[in-house]
Amino acid sequence: MSQNQASSPADAKPATAASRIAALIPGILLCVLIAGVSALLERAELGMFEHPYVEALVMAILLGMALRSFWKPASRWQTGIAFSAKQLLEVAVMLLGASISFAAIAASGIALLVSIAAVVVIALCVSFGLSRLLGLSTRLSILIACGNSICGNSAIAAVAPIIGANNEEIASSISFTAILGVMMVLGLPLLIPLLQLSATQYGILAGLTVYAVPQVLAATVPAGLVSTQIGTLVKLMRVLMLGPVVVGLSLIASRWQNDAKKTNVGFFRLVPWFILGFLALATLRSLEIVPATVVGPVTKITGFLTVVSMAALGLGVDVRVLANVGGRVTAAVTLSLLLLLGISLALVHWFK
Repeated sequence: MSQNQASSPADAKPATAASRIAALIPGILLCVLIAGVSALLERAELGMFEHPYVEALVMAILLGMALRSFWKPASRWQTGIAFSAKQLLEVAVMLLGASISFAAIAASGIALLVSIAAVVVIALCVSFGLSRLLGLSTRLSILIACGNSICGNSAIAAVAPIIGANNEEIASSISFTAILGVMMVLGLPLLIPLLQLSATQYGILAGLTVYAVPQVLAATVPAGLVSTQIGTLVKLMRVLMLGPVVVGLSLIASRWQNDAKKTNVGFFRLVPWFILGFLALATLRSLEIVPATVVGPVTKITGFLTVVSMAALGLGVDVRVLANVGGRVTAAVTLSLLLLLGISLALVHWFK
């Protein structure tokens, strides 16, 4: 009897670990399935229109929300869904660092770099202020500001785990930002004849205002190769601003976390592990320790993990909650985007 009692704790450990892993599988597989369908829809869209106007990331969160609207996942699904929404997203943010090289900053010219940084900082501050004036929460205001000012859905996905944003905040910011992002792709080329923009000016304008890199391509290809090249370069430089913003937010995130945790806060609580991993990979990439041949596969893995995470977030969203803040979020995103467009147009006239 005593031998059985002595051995039971040792036997319980692997059983507990195995049961935890088993509990994750149903929810993760569901999120992967939604992500796979979203990727296929994006590929079909690419085949029809040559450029994906609605990314798989947006597709995943919309499909997740649609499924959640008529089916609430039972407890057996929840563990894996929660893991996909948080831990997988953190891994994706860390892997994003492998695609960033600090050398790209120095090679692009100080004037353009300073201008892009100034636009991003001004847009961040004013977008956050507008969102707060409209009564949105601090976290939702930060997500909207980062999404509009930096790189849309990718910025929102990267910032969300740092500030502890909940599913509704992430979904609402991504959904409304995505709608306006598509409208920008369709409407921005109309400004070329209206404002008589050169290819260079339009490329800068598209790079500063359009959210995602594929959307920049969609918005600039009709304007010619020069606009496409410049727009892509400016967009990538704008994406690089995500690094400093993410690090800065991680350092001050404790202000809106639980007050009980503010005492004796250590370095690794202020700077999450995945941010340290992000910076480490970016440094290794800049030193060419991470070879260029690795960047492509890592980027694809990062993108798919992000889509899986967005599917999980969509599954955790109650559409009725979004309806309560829909008007204010729409107003905040629209005003922020108009502000960004105005600042960018002023900058474009400087770069004649």
